[in-house]
This record gives sequence, C-alpha cells and structure tokens, in this order.
Amino acid sequence: MSNTNENLAAAFAGESQASRKYLYFAEKADQEGHKRAARLFRAASEAETVHARNHLRVMQGIGTTAENLKTAISGEKHEFSAMYPEFITTAQAEGNQKAAGSFDMANKVEKIHHQLYTETLEKLDVKETAAPETFYVCQVCGNTVEGDAPDRCPVCGAPKKMFKAVE
Repeated sequence: MSNTNENLAAAFAGESQASRKYLYFAEKADQEGHKRAARLFRAASEAETVHARNHLRVMQGIGTTAENLKTAISGEKHEFSAMYPEFITTAQAEGNQKAAGSFDMANKVEKIHHQLYTETLEKLDVKETAAPETFYVCQVCGNTVEGDAPDRCPVCGAPKKMFKAVE
C-alpha cells in the first residue's frame, strides 16, 4: 500500500471516529443544557462524516450493494471470530470486567449483524414488493432485530422501550 493510500485509510478512520465522538459530545451538551455547543458538535460531526465519505470514495471503498454486503459480512465475521474474542481474553486477564462485558455484548451482536447481512445478500436479487420491515436497535447493547422489538433484549435483557426504530 502506498503512503497516500495509508494516509487515506488513517484519515478515514480518524474522521469516522471524530464524527461519532462529536455526536456523543452533543448528547452530553444537550443533557447539560448547552444547546449551542450541542448544535456545534452535531454540525462538526456532519462535516467529519463528509470528510470520511470523501476519503472512502477516493479509496474506492464504496461498491455495489452486493459488494458492500460482502465487505460487511467479512468485517463482521472478523470482529466476532477474531477481534472481540482476543479483546475479551485480554480484558479478563487484566481484570477489566467492564471492558470485557462491553466487548462480549458487541461480539454477540456482531454475529447477529453477520447473519442479517448474509440473509440480505442471499435475497438481494429478489424483487422487493412488500414494505420493508423496520429494524430496531437496542440502545444498551446494539442488538439489531427486524420486525417488532422484543419485550426483552435477548442479548442484554433491556426492556422493549430501549429499542430505537431505524427506518
């Protein structure tokens, strides 16, 4: 990989992280009643998202939907089969149970994402005639379900009210 390609990959990662971090900063500013700071964080998050998208386009990292699903499937499989198990082991060895728990919940959900992406890829060539199902995301662990949210999250036990609809 050339230096420029490495720099694009690093810039994409940095801009992506900044975007998410600024959204969380905005939530905190809202909670504390700092509306201007919250709006600024959200605006900066959107700008960082634009930068990340531009870098990913230059890297030719956005393909067809089928290619993108295959990329997502591969990424999720790596996370639940290699990355998170290693992170969990390290956190446990270091006695950091909060990190181990966070990694474990994410690991369980990455398996679910892998399954959802795989099912979607398999059905990609089928004409969609019915209205698409709503997805619900647990705001505690990230569990993602299609259709109705469960009464209790099967991953973390959170109540139905903790699921956010994604249309």
